[in-house]
Amino acid sequence: MTQSLINGFNKRFRQKAYDGHNPVMPGLVEYGQKPDYFILACADSRSDPATIFDAAPGSFFGFKSIGAIVRPYQTGTALAASLQYAINYLNVKKLVLLGHTNCGAIKAIHDKTDDPEIASFVDVAQDAYERAKTIISDKNADYTEEDLLRVAEEQILLQSMQNLKTYPSVANALAESRLEIETWIFEMSHGNILKYDPFFDAF
Repeated sequence: MTQSLINGFNKRFRQKAYDGHNPVMPGLVEYGQKPDYFILACADSRSDPATIFDAAPGSFFGFKSIGAIVRPYQTGTALAASLQYAINYLNVKKLVLLGHTNCGAIKAIHDKTDDPEIASFVDVAQDAYERAKTIISDKNADYTEEDLLRVAEEQILLQSMQNLKTYPSVANALAESRLEIETWIFEMSHGNILKYDPFFDAF
């Protein structure tokens, strides 16, 4: 089962990053990393940032959570430590919150999953989900489940963006103009990236 992973390492990654023309990894090992971005993405296997952006090693500092859901700040969490390190020690200047369409985590909120491990995490997005129901019903009384989930994906991402600002490393960097946050959705069906525009309040 794992042979495909080893083949990918040997036949693609290793040849390109170590053995190819102007290999990138030896320099990253010798001089360290200086990533341009912190990308907080969904854990979904179909929306891996390194794959969809064809990103070279060392180009971004990554973190994943289901649904790209961000809880309000709590000290000592993996996300808090990762943000602290990337922003204050690696001097990352751009934070990208990356969600995607057809998200299983948002569907789990909609279906009121009874799995306690999943429910205890996604429940933080319940208010955003309820807001999505209000938004879509105001627009279209005959909305479908697909319509609701699509709006919920956006609203939950926007809530996560606000929650990110409760992290001291993020709040301080924003106040000092050392960091910018962008919120994107990977539209899987058509292969598009949609960026949130606060002026129009839309992706």
